[in-house]
Amino acid sequence: MSEETERTYGAEFFRSWLETAGAAVDREADRLTELDSAIGDADHGANLKRGFAAVTADLEKETPATPGAVLVAAGKQLISTVGGASGPLYGTLLRRTGKALGEAEQVSRAALAEALGAGVAAVAQLGGAQVGDKTMLDALVPAAEALGTSFAAAREAAEAGALATVPLRARKGRASYLGERSVGHQDPGATSSALLIAALAEVAG
Repeated sequence: MSEETERTYGAEFFRSWLETAGAAVDREADRLTELDSAIGDADHGANLKRGFAAVTADLEKETPATPGAVLVAAGKQLISTVGGASGPLYGTLLRRTGKALGEAEQVSRAALAEALGAGVAAVAQLGGAQVGDKTMLDALVPAAEALGTSFAAAREAAEAGALATVPLRARKGRASYLGERSVGHQDPGATSSALLIAALAEVAG
């Protein structure tokens, strides 16, 4: 059993993950909006920046006692703060992942991988999308699977999945209205999802 497999992670780790993700979204907001302006409503970066800033502010006031509670609280905040489709989708991802973790005070990477898989499945159900539809799932599905191997593998899978959306034709979401014109653009949701997974890998070290 590897050292990484044996490690467990508490509420502070999850708080650091979300705060690091928030900093990445803040840093990349203009790029996300630029991507969204090509095939969406040109608000993805601004919406996520506002949402994650609210999450960070909440967690600075008080960190919930368990990893699951941290993610559930963050998910609720995103749903109430972020406009468009991103709020419900990201909120569902974090809430469902948090609920799958249950009341455990410490969780392993393997447990997080399983819980994240449940969160990703909930996103797929909510959006009616699947891998290949040019959505956030193109980054999240391979990331959740690769997290069973390592945090670094999850980051690489998410980034590769986001890049792989460039030649795809969008079949779900606002971009699907563009038909063939959606081809040649990287999906903003997959890009922001890759930022979320990269933040997880960064905090895990």
